[in-house]
Amino acid sequence: MTAIAVQAQRLLAHRRPKKSFFETFIRSLIILCVAIAVVLSSVSVCDGHWLFAKGHLFGLWHFCTVSNSTILKCVTDLNQASVEGINFGMILARSVVSLAVVVAIFGLELLMVSQVCEDTNSRRKWSMGSILILLSFLLSSSGVLSFLILLKDYITFLGFTLTFWCEFIAACLFFLNGMSGLHINTITYPWNRARKF
Repeated sequence: MTAIAVQAQRLLAHRRPKKSFFETFIRSLIILCVAIAVVLSSVSVCDGHWLFAKGHLFGLWHFCTVSNSTILKCVTDLNQASVEGINFGMILARSVVSLAVVVAIFGLELLMVSQVCEDTNSRRKWSMGSILILLSFLLSSSGVLSFLILLKDYITFLGFTLTFWCEFIAACLFFLNGMSGLHINTITYPWNRARKF
């Protein structure tokens, strides 16, 4: 047997069996939903205006007041909102939510790489990506919770802006897709066992 044939046999031994259409479809759907969540969370963080209450617009980056002429007057000095601890609290909230987006991007990259470059480490990459997506859920939900705790006296259900709901939906999608990603990895047949048959 030639050296080329030996190398070819080794490569074939390390290749994964072909996945079913259903598994490929579910994994592609998870990747798509994570990508949507990353876009929603990015838009929400960049805009940052999350709550309108009592003629004030509270955001991660700015505090705005609405005058009689309906013109927004925004300042970056959040202490003008007269809310105790808002300056430090918003720094924490926006840092955590921004970090959640970065972690989610790395998780999404691992999910995509595991599907495009299929090898013996694909399952491990998929698991790591799913764990990073769950970590994004923890970070984004803690940012949302800290925002809500800071402004608990101003909260009304109708006061939340569209960008707040974008972040809320993104956090839910991070959780659902992170859990789904881990679950599909456990229910699909392990590749190392399949190789024995």
